[in-house]
Amino acid sequence: MKALKLLAAGSMTGLLAACASGPTVKSDYDHQADFAQYRSFGFMSPLGTDRAGYSTLLTERLKTATRGQMEMRGYVYSASNPDLLVNFGAKLQQKVQVTPAAPMGPYYGYRAGFYGGWPGYGWGDDVYQYTEGTLNIDLVDARRKQLVWEGVAVGEVQNTDIAGSAESADKVVAQIFAKYPFRAGVAAPQLPDKSKP
Repeated sequence: MKALKLLAAGSMTGLLAACASGPTVKSDYDHQADFAQYRSFGFMSPLGTDRAGYSTLLTERLKTATRGQMEMRGYVYSASNPDLLVNFGAKLQQKVQVTPAAPMGPYYGYRAGFYGGWPGYGWGDDVYQYTEGTLNIDLVDARRKQLVWEGVAVGEVQNTDIAGSAESADKVVAQIFAKYPFRAGVAAPQLPDKSKP
């Protein structure tokens, strides 16, 4: 059972990226933090996606994808004395969505017992069970031990065929970092380009 849970959490990144409409991505940052002072980054130890003292495949793929995103923004990787520490969090949760059946309006009255509607049409609530995956990426001020930015992707887990691949990790991490408004050594946030979807 424990191995099944680890496999499910490990494949969640790929599943989020495989959502038909893509995950919902949100972010927030500490408006009091001086982002101009951040020029380097490293990873927390242990990371939130590590298990029982070892690094998972999910952790390694997230680290590779995140390192690429941070370096694209001018940050330099430092294992010994980084300005920012990166952490990950991932979880799967079973969800149930119930849509009440439409009320039987007066337009059904003409049937008056002669015959009913189509089977399954309007006779009960629609119940939809699904798995929701959440991936968090946190940036922490290493000196103050204070969260300064968080990006979160939430989506329905659907396609197990591409689960856990490096390509899927790259995709969902890029979607999260699209909400990160800073570059290394720059204090002012950059506004997102509204012309891009």
